[in-house]
Amino acid sequence: MLYYFFRFLEQFDIPGAHVWGYISFRALLALILALVISAWFGERFIKFMKRKKIFEAERDASIDPFGVEKKGVPTMGGIIIIVSILIPILLLGRMRNIYLIVMIITTVWLGFLGFLDDYIKVFRHKKEGLKGKYKIVGQVSIGLIVGLILYFSPDAVMRENISIERQNQEVVIHKSETVKSLKTTIPFFKNHNLDYSEIIPVGEKYKDAIGWILFVMMTILVVTSVSNGANLNDGMDGMCAGNSAIIGVALGIFAYVSSHIEYAAYFNIMYLPGSQELVVFLCAFVGALIGFLWYNAFPAQVFMGDTGSLTIGGIIGVCAVLIHKELLLPILCGIFAVEAFSVALQMKYFSWKKRKGQRVRIFRSAPIHDTFRKLDSQLDPTSHYILRNWPRRPYHESAITIRFWIVTIILAALTIITLKIR
Repeated sequence: MLYYFFRFLEQFDIPGAHVWGYISFRALLALILALVISAWFGERFIKFMKRKKIFEAERDASIDPFGVEKKGVPTMGGIIIIVSILIPILLLGRMRNIYLIVMIITTVWLGFLGFLDDYIKVFRHKKEGLKGKYKIVGQVSIGLIVGLILYFSPDAVMRENISIERQNQEVVIHKSETVKSLKTTIPFFKNHNLDYSEIIPVGEKYKDAIGWILFVMMTILVVTSVSNGANLNDGMDGMCAGNSAIIGVALGIFAYVSSHIEYAAYFNIMYLPGSQELVVFLCAFVGALIGFLWYNAFPAQVFMGDTGSLTIGGIIGVCAVLIHKELLLPILCGIFAVEAFSVALQMKYFSWKKRKGQRVRIFRSAPIHDTFRKLDSQLDPTSHYILRNWPRRPYHESAITIRFWIVTIILAALTIITLKIR
C-alpha cells in the first residue's frame, strides 16, 4: 500500500517519494519493520499464551540433559513469524507482482495447515496432532497450486542466458524475448540449464505437456520435502529459525541477481523480470526470523510449532522454485536433508530388524540433532544401538544449535559459489 501511495506522490515531485522505487530501500525497510514487529508482537503473544495457559502437552515433560526444564513454554509461535512477514509485505510490496502473490498464498496456506496441527495438539490434547495424510495433502495441494499458477500466469516469464563469442572472448547475454520456460539452473555445470521438457524423450507434440507435468511434480516434491525437513529440524531452541534465516539470505541473493539483467549475465543465469519483489519478501522473512530468535533462542520463551516450521519450509521451497534454483536446495538445505534422512534411515532400519525379532537402531536418537544431546540413561535399555558410542559425550543444546548454524552458513556460501563454479 505504501509503495503505491509514494509512487503516486512522486508525480507531484514530493521530496523523498522516489526512493520507494528502489528495491534496496524497500527490502531493507521490510527487514527492519519485520524485525521490530516480531520483537514487539512476540512479547505480547507470549504473555497472552501464558495467561491463557496455552502449552503443548508433549513439551511439558521435556527436560534438557543439562537440567533445563521446558515446562510451561507457549507454542504456536509461528503466528509471530507469519504476522511479521505479512504486515511489511502488505505495506511495502508491489501487490500486483505474481511472485509476491504466490509467496503470500504459500505463507497463509501452510500457516493455516500448521495451525491446525498445533491446535489439535494443544486444545484437543492429541500428541500426534493433524494426521500425516492430511499434512501431505495440504503440502501437495500448495505445490500443485504454485505449479499451476506459474503455468497459467503470463507474468511468470524469463529470458534465457546464452554464451557467445565476442572478440575472441566468451560473454553471456540474454535473449531479447521473454518466454515461459521449463528450464532450471544446474549447479556446477557451465552453460547448461536443465529443461524439464527434455527429460523424457517424447514427440514434439507432447513435449511441453510432459515438461509441465514434470515441473509441477518437482514443485510438489520440493515444497513437501523442504517443509517436512524444516519441521524435523525444529527440535532445539533457535535451531530452525537460525538455519532458515541463513537460507533466506542466500535465496535473497539469488533472487536479486536473477532480477538484475547485468548481474544475471555476469553470473551466467537466467534473467527473471519482476522477481525483485522476492527480495522484499525474503528480507521480511529474515527479519521476522531474527526477531523471533529474540524469544526462541536458548532457553526458549516460545516454540514456533508446526505453524512456524511448516510455513518456513514451504516459503523456502516455493521461493527456490520461483527463481528456478530448486536443484540447489540439496546443498543449501543440507541440514534439513540430513535431518529427514536420519529419521527415514532410523525408522526403516528399526522396522527391518524388528521383523527379524531384533530391536536395533542406528543412531542414539533421530532426528540427528537429538543424537548429540542424548544421555546413556535416556536410551532404550531393550535396544541395541550401532552408533551407541557416537558422540562420545552429550553437548549442550545451545552448542549444537550454533554449530548447525555454522554448517548452514558454509552450505549457503557453497551454494552461492556454485554461481561461479560452472
